[in-house]
Formats: sequence, structure tokens, C-alpha cells
Amino acid sequence: MKCQVCSGQMKFSFTAQVLRHHQARYEVCDGCGFLRAHEPYWLDEAYSSAIAAADTGLVARNFSLAAKIAGALYWGIGERGAGQYLDAAGGYGMLTRLMRDMGFDFYWSDKYCANLLASRFEYSPELGACRAVTAIEVLEHLTDPAAFIEETLALAGADALLFTTELYEGTPPDPDAWWYYTFATGQHIGFFQRRTLEVLGARLGLQLASANGLHVLSKNLVNERLLKLATGRWATRVAPWWIRRHLGSKTVSDHQLMLRRTD
Repeated sequence: MKCQVCSGQMKFSFTAQVLRHHQARYEVCDGCGFLRAHEPYWLDEAYSSAIAAADTGLVARNFSLAAKIAGALYWGIGERGAGQYLDAAGGYGMLTRLMRDMGFDFYWSDKYCANLLASRFEYSPELGACRAVTAIEVLEHLTDPAAFIEETLALAGADALLFTTELYEGTPPDPDAWWYYTFATGQHIGFFQRRTLEVLGARLGLQLASANGLHVLSKNLVNERLLKLATGRWATRVAPWWIRRHLGSKTVSDHQLMLRRTD
């Protein structure tokens, strides 16, 4: 089998029990470090619920990442309220709602999950091109990450993807030691190193910047030092109230819009 990131040769890495009763084979690419589950036939069972019940960090993660993404957009790329954004595979819509509450014109899409928290702010190409797309905890769920990135950026007319996924270094982590495998849920099937993301970006004509757990693939080079500052500890403490104050929260205006639509 060839690597879906760089077309290199995959080799066996380890086996593990997935969903407590499927024996899964994992293989790694020597060329780019992409680690994946071989032919994950259990995905229909794994996605009987779009969001795993074991994902108890979902709410805290969204609050933390909203502050980081806000800092990256406001200070990193100079967003001042003119651009619009798509949160791809946006789950229940929590990140879209949080970003709108801070003043960013965010929209939602997800093929497999109900939009509970950002209803009426679903993205369609008729809305026009987006400045960037976010994809939070998405790439590790995909059988073909390159196709997802290419298709999503094309759909949104965007030049940049901001995303999260845990990276590993060196040889594949011990199956008994790395929490990010989440074998019990069966939903994480692809794992990346920094060099994997660099190769993936190069294949798509995108450049990588990464800092504080937030990764950016963009047609225009993003200053990684600035990204690190904008997503760091102190910036993320300030970002929610500072940016909300300067951009103007959409919480009330969205509420009024929903009332008008209801009438």
C-alpha cells in the first residue's frame, strides 16, 4: 500500500484492538512519517454517534481553541472584521458560535453532525469566498487528508486552513502509552508528524506554520514566531475580551436576526 500523503511505501508498525473487538493493523510511511490504520472497516460502527461519548474534553477544548484561533486571525493575519470563515466538520456548532460571539463572521458545515449551537449560520458557496477555514480535530479521522483539505479549501474559496491534531516525533508512539490513539472509540485512524504536514502542504502548494498546538497550511507564508505569540498563554487570556471589544460581538445582532427570521 502507498502512503496517501507522499505516495511512499507503508510498512507494518503494530496491531491493536479497536472498539474492544476489532483487531487493527497500523502502518507507517518511512518517507513522511504518516501513521495510519490499514483499511479501517469498523468506521460505520465507530460513527454510530458522530461525536464519541468519551470526548469529555470537547467543551473545554472549544473555549481554549476559540481564544487561540481568535489571536491567530486578529494578530497573526490582521483580521479586522471584513473576512468570513468556515468551520469545516464543525460538530454541534460550538466553535462557530464562540467565534461569532467574539466578532468573527464564522459559518458552519458538517456532513455527519447536527448544528445545534449555530443554527442558521450554515455555510454555502453563495455566501462568497472565505478568508480561511478551520478544521478542529478532523484530520486524524480521515482516510484521505489531502483530498479533504483540497476539497474544503476549494468549496470555501479559501487560501488557508487552521487546524489541530496531536503530532508525534520519531518512531510511532507505544500503543499502550499514547492516549491520542483512542482505540476504544475507533475514530482516530491517521496520525502525523510535523514533516508529514510539511509534505502534505507542499503537495497542495501550501506552507506550514505551527505553534501551541495550532497548525496553519496557507498559500501565503505565515510568520511562525508571530503565530506563537498570538496563540500563547498571555495572548489567549487577553484575546476573548480584547477582540470582542474591538470587532464587536455578534451575539446580540445574531439574536435579533433570528427573531426577524422567526417573525
